[in-house]
Parts: sequence; structure tokens; C-alpha cells
Amino acid sequence: MTQLSRIEWTEATWNPTVGCTKISPGCKNCYAESMAKRLQAMSTPGYAEGFKLTLLPERLEEPFRRKKPTVYFVNSMSDLFHKNVPDSYIEQVFDAIKRCPHHTFQVLTKRAERLAFFFRKRSVPSNAWIGVSVEDQQHGVCRIDHLRAVDARIRFLSVEPLLEDVGILDLSGINWVIVGGESGPRARPMQSDWVERIQQQCIDQSVQFFFKQWGGWGADGKRRSKKANGRMLGGRTWDAMPELSSHI
Repeated sequence: MTQLSRIEWTEATWNPTVGCTKISPGCKNCYAESMAKRLQAMSTPGYAEGFKLTLLPERLEEPFRRKKPTVYFVNSMSDLFHKNVPDSYIEQVFDAIKRCPHHTFQVLTKRAERLAFFFRKRSVPSNAWIGVSVEDQQHGVCRIDHLRAVDARIRFLSVEPLLEDVGILDLSGINWVIVGGESGPRARPMQSDWVERIQQQCIDQSVQFFFKQWGGWGADGKRRSKKANGRMLGGRTWDAMPELSSHI
């Protein structure tokens, strides 16, 4: 269902599918999996199967009910480009996006190869921002080239959880980079120099930079709550975002 969100870089979530399967190290401590199990225990509609991939076509009309222009994170509890989501259903999701031009929809996937193949002969609605997750060099950085092949108005990277120094990044054609550390009881630490290297590359390549959080480990390498560690980098917050043209 559509819900207002506490995620720093969006306003609400819309989940026309729920559930997923793990494909790379970034998935190890998946927050959505833990949340889905709690929602299943609470008998929340849509979570009868827990974190098993489930299509929820009854949710396709939800964005139409909200008249206020809103930034939606699409499938915060799933991955729209999972191999078991039919192309025909993905088309329905993007049709709904296209028919809600007053909203902005952020679509994030780890299935970058399928993303690029899907849009090889299809157009991306102008109010859809398309992004890929980049958690490390081996599994994440390669997704950037697939994203670059997609003709979207806004392309973005979610470098979260950042698990290692991702090295030199080619950010050509990328508009926005989000960086964040992992939270939760099994959070893996993120080092400040990894973040700073990405930030500097964004500056050098004129890409908007958003620092979401330190997560369960602070800039000093100490374990604390996510709230206690905060989201300051270099003495300030970094909240740059692309222009929300659909809100104008």
C-alpha cells in the first residue's frame, strides 16, 4: 500500500509488488525481508506469504488517489525487475506512472541487466527516475553501465549499504548518487574514506550527492544506534537532489 516514508530521499512508498530473493552481498541483511515477516505476523494485507514475491495488482491505482504531487519510492519492499515479475506487469506499473504526471516515481533495482533489456525498445516516462544499487565493486559497479543504457531523464545510484571502497566510478550520464551505511543488529561497518571518495568524484563529475546516513557504525568506527550516528559528513548534511520538474 502507499505510505508516507521516513526514508530521507523520498516522500512516500508504493509497493505494487512485495517480496524478493537475494542476489548479491547488499541483500544479506535485507531490511525489507525483516519488515515483511513482521507485517505477516500482524496479518497486514499483502504479506500473507511473508517475503515471497507477490504481485498486488489491486495497488496499481493507489497513486491516482493522491492529488498532492508526491515523490514515490517504487517497491521499497521488492524489486520490480525480479525475474518472476512478468514484463506485462512491469508495463502496467509504468503505465500507471505515466498516467500520474503530477508525481515523481523513483524506481530502484539490483537487476540492472533486465532493466536495460526491458527498456531497449520501450520509453521511460519523464516522471520516472531510474536507479541501480551499488554496494561493492564486484556486484555493484557493473550495474552502472546497464543503467547508462536506459534513456531516462534522471538516472541515479543508491550506494547503500556501502560495503567497501568502490574505486573510480564513471558517472557520465548519472544525475544523482545516494550513499549510506547499513543499519540493524547485523550492520556491517562503512569507512568514512569510502564515502568521501565517492563524494569527491560526484563533485569532480558534476553529479548531485546525497548522504543518507552512517547507519549502525559511526564515522569514528564505533557502534551506536542509527539515530545517534546521524547523517553529518564533514560537519554538514548533504541533501542534493535532481529537480522535481513534475511538481512545477
